[in-house]
Amino acid sequence: MAFAAEQFELLAVTTVGGNVPASATARNACILRQIAGREDVPVFAGADRPLRRDPAGAGEFHGEEGLGDMVPFETAKGVEDEHAVDALIRLVMDRPAGAVTLITMGPMTNLALALRKEPALATHLKEVVAMGGARAEGGNITASAEFNIWADPDAAHEVLSSPAKVVMLGLDATHQVRVSEDRIVAIEAIDNAPARTVASMLRFSQRIEREIVGWHSAPLHDPCTVAYVMAPELFDVVPADIRVECDSDLTRGHTAVEFRVKREDARHLWGKGVRDREVFYLIGQTLARAGGAK
Repeated sequence: MAFAAEQFELLAVTTVGGNVPASATARNACILRQIAGREDVPVFAGADRPLRRDPAGAGEFHGEEGLGDMVPFETAKGVEDEHAVDALIRLVMDRPAGAVTLITMGPMTNLALALRKEPALATHLKEVVAMGGARAEGGNITASAEFNIWADPDAAHEVLSSPAKVVMLGLDATHQVRVSEDRIVAIEAIDNAPARTVASMLRFSQRIEREIVGWHSAPLHDPCTVAYVMAPELFDVVPADIRVECDSDLTRGHTAVEFRVKREDARHLWGKGVRDREVFYLIGQTLARAGGAK
């Protein structure tokens, strides 16, 4: 979606260790870039481990290589030499304040490290749109924690404690965007490589969700962040004060979401609702105009 979006300029992709190790996420970003036909967009590899904890993965939900059923292949172009943290600082700070939005779909390690290195980044960004957290829905890695926050709660704590504006689309929102058979079929009908890649991943996700969790329809998490940047009117977000539990093993990564805040004082917005049909329509329309190989 991000590679094909017309609503914004995609400056770069930065990667981090998360569902699979950092070496795989960097490789996978290059693979998806090539399928999308967007070798003009640089990929920068970032942190390979959380700030203070051992790396943790979720390959059982995403495939051993993080690509579902897809077999990885060597790409024509690899990652850049510059570290993702330095690239993030440069790409944001070289542009006017409020010009760049950062989307995070994994642990916030890179952003936390960038804020340590350049604190002004927090207010120079327009906002951070993050997939992470859970409140009413409960967690998907522990009883109360969502994986991205749980994987590096210290990084999420540092980001949410900074002056940065953060829109958080957690499980309360993403669990409303469900993959159904007719939605997969509609994407399979789009005749290009990016759409076929997406459809394959959705088929894998649907199968795994039924086998491991027992749900009929898998939730679609990460694309919600891109959809929000493309069409924020499709989401119901409310002012909040979001904090992360870092000290308890039992509730590690829990997001405490306080709604009793004044809108004018709130730095955080919490996703509560999604117009899921419109989101899937947006996904289909975006993939239909995607480039890459047929």
